[in-house]
Amino acid sequence: MQIEGSIALVTGGNRGLGKAFVQALLDAGARKVYVGARRLIEADDPRIQPIKLDVTSKEDIEAAAQAYQDVNILINNAGAAYVNSHAAPTSIDEARQEIETNYLGTLAISRAFAPILKQNGGGALVNMLSVVSWFSNPVLGSYSASKAAAWSITNSIRIELRAQGTLVTGVHAGFIDTEMASSFPGPKSRPQDIAQATIEGILADREEVLADKPSHEIKTALAADPAAFYHQIQQQWDSRL
Repeated sequence: MQIEGSIALVTGGNRGLGKAFVQALLDAGARKVYVGARRLIEADDPRIQPIKLDVTSKEDIEAAAQAYQDVNILINNAGAAYVNSHAAPTSIDEARQEIETNYLGTLAISRAFAPILKQNGGGALVNMLSVVSWFSNPVLGSYSASKAAAWSITNSIRIELRAQGTLVTGVHAGFIDTEMASSFPGPKSRPQDIAQATIEGILADREEVLADKPSHEIKTALAADPAAFYHQIQQQWDSRL
């Protein structure tokens, strides 16, 4: 997939990882990038076109699909995350928002823009996933579930869209140094590095991008001994009690 001269849409592109995706696309030669966000941002670069796009809004999605028919790279980056166990008083409301954004929002945008990608030669559809797409931790239980669902539809959409020539890529990473992950302890990857790994994956037609060291380590550990991996998760949880 070529990025030089392409026209991209990045959801949640106004800050954090989304902002890094926008810059990485421009650095790779994208001709124009639509920056989707719930509120319009200001942009000095003429190659950036801010658009109002809440991925949980049917009306916003339909309007975007009608207005931006020239897109050939879609990056589903918009997300929601909460630190909460399933037993917490607000966990149902937070779980609902995570599912609405991370799973249903990704699905809705992908459905709306798949025909547009087809008419523009196939292009690429990139879903920003997570290492917790592969496993669950009670600290991020509902977030893990929403990302597992997003991973599942990424895999099924890939099968559906292969015939139209669309590259469907799932990007996995651990904690990233953004506002969303600010409450999580431990080391975090730079958003610029995750964005660059994603760009390299698109250029190489990769269907899966392991964008940082944790994603490589966790995938290897799960493949080698899932029981031992979950034993460590149990120990971490028990230490909190």
